[in-house]
Amino acid sequence: MRIEIFNALPEAAKQIRITVFMHEQGFVDEFDALDGIATHFVLFDGETPVATCRVWSQNDTYCVGRLAVIKGYRGRGLGQEMLKHVEQYVRAKNGVSLSLHAQCRAETFYRKCGYLPYGNVDYDEGVEHIHMQKRFE
Repeated sequence: MRIEIFNALPEAAKQIRITVFMHEQGFVDEFDALDGIATHFVLFDGETPVATCRVWSQNDTYCVGRLAVIKGYRGRGLGQEMLKHVEQYVRAKNGVSLSLHAQCRAETFYRKCGYLPYGNVDYDEGVEHIHMQKRFE
């Protein structure tokens, strides 16, 4: 497996997000202006794209979002692998932390990866979300 990094939203990432967020989870507003400024990561199994996420800088803070793994590849640690690559990328840019806006049902996953919640629960398209952050030492 390999991870490729793109400066524009690649078709591979788009298709993973459509499958996971729109078809499986029912989100409608999947694509936004952040896709135009974000760096996109795609994990490939051979030639098959199986996971993706994006990262961007906002007011000297780095944010990660749209982490998605294709259903048949879940439970293999690929989400954690993606986060590790994003964290390395952010550290190389002298970032000191990484923030995200997680679905509450994924909070345990992000906690295991070192992210801590802050603020109140809010809703994105009717789904509970929580802000989380990981500070680098």
